[in-house]
Amino acid sequence: MKTYSISEAATELNLTVYTLRYYDKEGLLPFLERTPSGTRVFKESDIDVLKIIECLKATGMPIKEIKQFIDWCTDGDSTLEKRSNLFLERKAIVEAQMEELKKTLEIIDHKCLYYKTALEAGTEDIHRKKIEINPSN
Repeated sequence: MKTYSISEAATELNLTVYTLRYYDKEGLLPFLERTPSGTRVFKESDIDVLKIIECLKATGMPIKEIKQFIDWCTDGDSTLEKRSNLFLERKAIVEAQMEELKKTLEIIDHKCLYYKTALEAGTEDIHRKKIEINPSN
């Protein structure tokens, strides 16, 4: 069984050692084993759990709620429905974020085209609507 030191785990997850220590302090790693001298030892399964923690964090979930999820995992099968519902809620949140990002990307795409054509023309004037003044009005 492969194990990782805290620095190896941090590198594997692209996190800082400080972040892993913080997660441990906040109770997100209750399963983490330690050597007799107190050094944290990360197993492959711990790395997998940390990937889930990072995934939940990326959805905007607060550490307190992630801790609740970890506690539910520790409680076993009696919390399967709660855990399932949590991921269904996270999925809906991420899908809504993606829709907002698609709208943002459409605006950015439009502005990229705007500047591309303006650069090709050497002026933004090609995008400006000309207002004609009719002296007879």
